[in-house]
Amino acid sequence: MFVSRCNAFALIIVSAPKQFAENPMMHKKFLLPLLGCALLGAAAISQAQTAPSTPAAAPAPTAPAAAAPAAAAPERQAGFVKSVRGDVKLLSAAATARNAVPGDALASVDRIVTGPDSSAAVVLRDDTTLVVGPSSRLDLKQFHFDATTHEGGLLVSLLRGSMRMITGLIGKTNPDAVRVETQTATIGIRGTDFIVQTDGQP
Repeated sequence: MFVSRCNAFALIIVSAPKQFAENPMMHKKFLLPLLGCALLGAAAISQAQTAPSTPAAAPAPTAPAAAAPAAAAPERQAGFVKSVRGDVKLLSAAATARNAVPGDALASVDRIVTGPDSSAAVVLRDDTTLVVGPSSRLDLKQFHFDATTHEGGLLVSLLRGSMRMITGLIGKTNPDAVRVETQTATIGIRGTDFIVQTDGQP
């Protein structure tokens, strides 16, 4: 109804512009109502523009991605090769052999093999030094060491040849935790610097 009346006022003014301009009574009769229509229309448009829009629906939460599996911790290094003379090889637990060179890492299950007129010195993390003589075969069977408490354990197996051991922090903290095996016996250490020899025969 409101829109129809406003349209009618505008149509009268447009269809008879001369009569409207010369007749002041028509100004009062049609112009003021038309001005009111314009103001009310503008207010309606403004209200429509400022009305809050319906908020968009929030997206559905997605399931958290599965955490990647933690990488496997590398095997703890037992020590390193300090020096090499002649033909010296390191055999890993997987039975793969490599030529030993100074600085090589030594795992807790490595085997050291020396040829004739050859030798090697290795230093473990507790500062134990092992010197492997010529034509020898030495297994580092067990090694664990806590750098804070200096506690741990060391077991080496001399299968053939000779070995000199200078004990480190494990031997000084608990001498019974250091042992040397041969084909015929297991030896507990008695002192901080000693030599073990075996011909490899049972």
